Amino acid sequence: MGNTIRIHGLQKLSMVDYPGKIAATVFTGGCNLRCPFCHNALLVTRLSESPQLDTEDVLQFLRRRRGLLDGVVLSGGEPLLQEGVIEFLQAIRELGFLIKVDTNGCYPAVLADILDRGLADYIAMDIKNTPEKYAQTTGTSSFDLKPVENSLMLLREGRVDYEFRTTVIREFHRLEDIATIGHWLQGAPRYFLQNFEDSGNLIGTGFHGFLLEEMEEMAAAVRPYFEQVKIRGF
Repeated sequence: MGNTIRIHGLQKLSMVDYPGKIAATVFTGGCNLRCPFCHNALLVTRLSESPQLDTEDVLQFLRRRRGLLDGVVLSGGEPLLQEGVIEFLQAIRELGFLIKVDTNGCYPAVLADILDRGLADYIAMDIKNTPEKYAQTTGTSSFDLKPVENSLMLLREGRVDYEFRTTVIREFHRLEDIATIGHWLQGAPRYFLQNFEDSGNLIGTGFHGFLLEEMEEMAAAVRPYFEQVKIRGF
């Protein structure tokens, strides 16, 4: 296959990245956003410090894990900006793995292609903030929400199991923001609130998470909108 997809990380075993499954997680390099609280700066703004892995080596590792792993998670960065993402997912599918894809929703045409080809079993889409706060939260001077809206519509078609998730940061989110997001996304099967944790590898500085009781108040505010609401990070 060659290096048609830029892989900059491989977690060989994860019990948490794919709900209910034992998985390996493949991290691609590069992202179209610059969320200052991003915990994977090495995959976004500091790629030169993160050596690129050979695609065939990663696939060879996965071949040896058939029967031991349930699935593979493709994360990033933003994996859907990768030119070779469809080819890579096809190769994983041919190995017999379940596939989970993490995305920020900015590439609906690629997402549609993945769904049309049946190359994902679970999609996790990040929701950064309310529509009005997207540009500020993503570290961009302006933000076109239309691609995100298109991705939302694709997932709402119900062709694949999915979740929406928001990493909540004290400097960017208020209770009323989370309530607005809930109203915006209502009807989805599940919504996860992920408390911010400083990985030590952030794009920006000076960010903080919330207390558990504050997170529980946020969860209560959006619970009427979803089949399932859960808190992560505690």
